[in-house]
Amino acid sequence: MVKPLMVNAFNPANAERLDAPLRALLERRQRVLGPSYKLFYEEPVHLVRAEGVHMYDAEGNRYLDVYNNVPSVSHCHPRVVAAIAKQAATLNTHTRYLHELILDYAEKLVATFPAELSNVMFTCTGSETSDLALRVARNFTGGTGIIVTETAYHGITSAVSEISPSLGDHVPLGSHVRTVPAPDAKRMGDADVGKTFAANVEAAIADLARHGVRTAALIVDTIFSSDGVYADPAGFLAPAVDAIHRAGGVFIADEVQPGFGRTGDSMWGFQRHGVLPDLVILGKPMGNGIPIAGLVAKPEVLQDFALKARYFNTFGGNPVSCAAALAVLEVIEQEQLMANAKKVGRYMKDGLEALAQQFPSIGAVRGAGFFIGADLVSDPANATPDPALATRLVNGLRKRRILIGASGPEGHVLKIRPPLPFSIEHADFFLSAMEDTLRDEQTGI
Repeated sequence: MVKPLMVNAFNPANAERLDAPLRALLERRQRVLGPSYKLFYEEPVHLVRAEGVHMYDAEGNRYLDVYNNVPSVSHCHPRVVAAIAKQAATLNTHTRYLHELILDYAEKLVATFPAELSNVMFTCTGSETSDLALRVARNFTGGTGIIVTETAYHGITSAVSEISPSLGDHVPLGSHVRTVPAPDAKRMGDADVGKTFAANVEAAIADLARHGVRTAALIVDTIFSSDGVYADPAGFLAPAVDAIHRAGGVFIADEVQPGFGRTGDSMWGFQRHGVLPDLVILGKPMGNGIPIAGLVAKPEVLQDFALKARYFNTFGGNPVSCAAALAVLEVIEQEQLMANAKKVGRYMKDGLEALAQQFPSIGAVRGAGFFIGADLVSDPANATPDPALATRLVNGLRKRRILIGASGPEGHVLKIRPPLPFSIEHADFFLSAMEDTLRDEQTGI
């Protein structure tokens, strides 16, 4: 299995091909950070500033960002920057003191959810939130068994890495974890996706029981981003959610990737499927790059854990992070960014589907709003993944100053998730560069 976090990683053995300033930075990085941190692209990008949907390197070259969901309302959005600066100059502390701003944000956040999801606990990262969600789920259900998809990624703590198979074979799954195939209609033989996915979840529940493990939760990223991006048909998650509830488990929706209006249809990815989670994980886009994350919960699921467990997060929900997060919600609403994601995302998807008619190497285009996956294949009839092509396209686009990534079990799916203010003009620039890169690939340039 390819590790999605390693897809398109820079190979340090190729450092001699780079110019002297980049080599000097790489040497400093290696010396002080060690080997764990990886860089993107065959030729790493040295970024020095960003604005809107663009990032700039040390030579002043401008790159169109088609990758970053973290600065969700755009890089360095003036309103978010001003909110951070104002609060940082006023007060920054933790949630053991009363503070109106934290409550203002919490109330505005939970108001975007169905009424049943009315409590929120703040953390700093999605990984912390996933870890907390597991603790709450196990406390509520009395079970320990967790069901995830085969290429899931939910975080990097010790407990959460055990439910993140995309981290690779050297990060083993827990004995209490079962995986199910991604809801891929094409590779399922165009079967009923919802029925088949639910049947796989039921089989995982049964296997856990056979080994004496009580099921605690089904957890999915509701756009299935690391699995290769699966959004349709809307509603296909419902039978699986019913199955986990029948088994006494809870459904945990990981909204780090699809949340905050990215899918265009709704604020949260689970809403496309007409399901009600018991717990919802929020993360990276929440503060537009400022560390803040959270767990939104049904009160009855959270109550016993809250009464029994001593849980405290020093930086979770601090006023500066909450000021950034509140500004994010206000910008999404006032700039109508969810509607923009739906409109421009549809335009981009249509454009990619048109390219697929010209270039059979695009086997399928999937997604919703500003989260699109272009499945690259070497054999269209059999949907054979082509990770080498994906790597070449990612780097070909980088040469055209477009930043993009890849996902999927073999790293064969282009992952397209620009900041929410992305416009038709930006989409046209991207689609034109995509066509040129594909054409170069086709002609062997």
